[in-house]
Amino acid sequence: MSAFIDFYFDFASPYCYVGSKLIEEIAERHGRTVIWHPMVLGAAFKAVGGAPLPTLPLRHDYVERDVTRLAKFYGLPYQHPKQYPIPTQHAAAAFLWGQDRDPERAKAFAAQVFQAYFVEGRNIAELDVVLDLIESFGLDRSAAHEALNGAPVKERLKAETELAIARGVFSAPFFIVDGEPFWGYSRLPILEKWLADGPF
Repeated sequence: MSAFIDFYFDFASPYCYVGSKLIEEIAERHGRTVIWHPMVLGAAFKAVGGAPLPTLPLRHDYVERDVTRLAKFYGLPYQHPKQYPIPTQHAAAAFLWGQDRDPERAKAFAAQVFQAYFVEGRNIAELDVVLDLIESFGLDRSAAHEALNGAPVKERLKAETELAIARGVFSAPFFIVDGEPFWGYSRLPILEKWLADGPF
């Protein structure tokens, strides 16, 4: 049995924001470690025939109401972003860059990115905003800027997204536990029962 829970996320997804707040507590209750995997949802949509929310007007309107209600249910701060959704390649690449240095600190960085976008209303699609967040962690801004503009981290993000798709990840948040896939924050109670009682 694996000690890991794989958590696939995109920083632009409000449901990933909610899922990120819940999955670590669930894992801790069951002695598991969460491995965070950033991905680019747009690439996954292209691979599986999905569509971004702006092209789905009824669903797009629903999401704002649903996540606002969901955040209140879980007691989470939330302000629906004025710019939504947005590209998140810079933030995802920054997470990978930080994960190579300190995986746990990278999770704290991810929490700050979600906070910046879904609570503070900052546009995390902008490189300067991401660099500000990196700098707030005491990391070197110029080194981060160079890394995020370099080919290696961009290629790695592409590879991470392709690997996610190869594992059957078609949207986010997406969780894999002992080879079993769970899509969406709403499956977390089922995921936790799986951890507690074993496969069913």
